[in-house]
Amino acid sequence: MNNKSFDTQRIAEGYAKRPWLHKHVIEQIKSDYPARTAFKNGLDVGCGAGLSTKALKMIAEKVTGTDISEAMITVCKEIYKEDSYNFYSAKAEETLIPEELYDIVTAAGVINWINQSIFFENMANVIEADGMLVIYDFWITDKMLGQKSYTNWYQNQYLKEFPKPYRNEEIIDEKKIQDSFVLEQQKKYEMTYEFSLDDFIDFMMIQSNVNERIENGKRTIEEVYAWMLKTLSPIFKSEKKSLLFEGHNLYIKKR
Repeated sequence: MNNKSFDTQRIAEGYAKRPWLHKHVIEQIKSDYPARTAFKNGLDVGCGAGLSTKALKMIAEKVTGTDISEAMITVCKEIYKEDSYNFYSAKAEETLIPEELYDIVTAAGVINWINQSIFFENMANVIEADGMLVIYDFWITDKMLGQKSYTNWYQNQYLKEFPKPYRNEEIIDEKKIQDSFVLEQQKKYEMTYEFSLDDFIDFMMIQSNVNERIENGKRTIEEVYAWMLKTLSPIFKSEKKSLLFEGHNLYIKKR
């Protein structure tokens, strides 16, 4: 997918309203590294509309968020106006070297879309010695608690109507980090989130699968919304439902 597909006001505003599951990722970090829960200067690469930056602020005194999308950065600056937040537009591989090097960097949902070799070369210049780089991602699955019909919808309707766009599915190539970093550990986990029908449709409307079809003119926003409402209403039945997410954290230490 072209990264410009994410550089629209519709997507940026939609990202700002996504479930704040990033805070659970930070809690996972605190659980995995109980001795390292207070950082001075944090960087959030690929910050989107700022939810991941807001989460990083839970453990960092001040934070900087960067994103390739100008629309995302505009939304961030409108929402997070405190002096402890800073945002600017940049590719993940072109982070500026700060006056004070970062002691923690997070990158949520970024690594599959970028040039990893250039990214790690760049990160080696902006992270201080013994600093932590946390690469993480989480995604909606085909499971709804107590509702098997959702699995059928996801596998046999949703993915056929909105196929996954190509991306590099390799999480990380350790050879690309060995000069300046060491991969300390990987952690997989599950999370649940409760959606109403309307909230779930709004969430699905900004998924990369759906956005690719809309941005390429294969479906209109109105057509997609109508399809979602028609096919999901029998599953939700005016009730809130709990959806299962899966995630992973990669903990990488600067040498």
